[in-house]
Amino acid sequence: MKIIYTLQDLVDWRKNLTILNSSVGFVPTMGALHFGHISLIERALEENETVVVSIFVNPTQFNDSNDFLHYPKNNEGDLEMLKDYTGLVVFMPTTSEMYPSPEKEQYHSGLLTSTLEAKLRPGHFDGVITIIRKLFNAVEAHQVYFGEKDFQQLAVIKSWVTIEKRQEKIIPCPTIREEDGLAMSSRNQRLSEDQRKEAPFIFQMLQSAKAQVASQSPAEMEIWIRSVFHEHPMFRLDYFEIIDGNSFAPLADWEDSSLPMAMIAVFLGEIRLIDNIALTAQ
Repeated sequence: MKIIYTLQDLVDWRKNLTILNSSVGFVPTMGALHFGHISLIERALEENETVVVSIFVNPTQFNDSNDFLHYPKNNEGDLEMLKDYTGLVVFMPTTSEMYPSPEKEQYHSGLLTSTLEAKLRPGHFDGVITIIRKLFNAVEAHQVYFGEKDFQQLAVIKSWVTIEKRQEKIIPCPTIREEDGLAMSSRNQRLSEDQRKEAPFIFQMLQSAKAQVASQSPAEMEIWIRSVFHEHPMFRLDYFEIIDGNSFAPLADWEDSSLPMAMIAVFLGEIRLIDNIALTAQ
């Protein structure tokens, strides 16, 4: 495992690697690694000679300064998890290294950047694209791996790559869950013991929604799920919406989409968790 701390050193390393004609995979993370991240890294290592993992909590994608300040960080633990993997390069820059001066790119892509996460977290995806462009330009990866838990972020990045005619192939990877169904997330580390016990309820309700597709319209399902969370004393629902997973348009009838998706964001105390499920037989 090789550790790189500056953009220039990363660029220099990549130039030297080009001579070897080695395929490069990339897994961008914000650290506080868990087995969801590890699943991405292991797949990338299987499919590429060399893999870069970035560990950087990107300030420009946080619209809530308190969320940024409290985002879990554990660089020592992250490196311990990665130490035995060969063919791995870990990029761990400082904020001043990535942002020597203030900046945030403006990116607009229709409903992808105006609904759900984008609507409730203004500027979030502008910050995502800002850091992704910097990282992609330095790493010059052939394949980049993202988890489907962040379904909207994945769609935004795929759209940006297409519009910009980038070389990177975006590889979606299935959401990795705990045994009780909770989607793995760095933010789970901030849950109290009682909150952690209740958190699997999110995925349980998504599964219940999927089971009701034949008997409820999208509108009926949204009303039902919202009422269930409204009655639960520990949760505060941010949104639950049924959308077309390709266009992100609200869905009126199941027949209108080949990929109907249930998208959810909830607060458990101060901790905001997101999840999703495809409402199809596959």
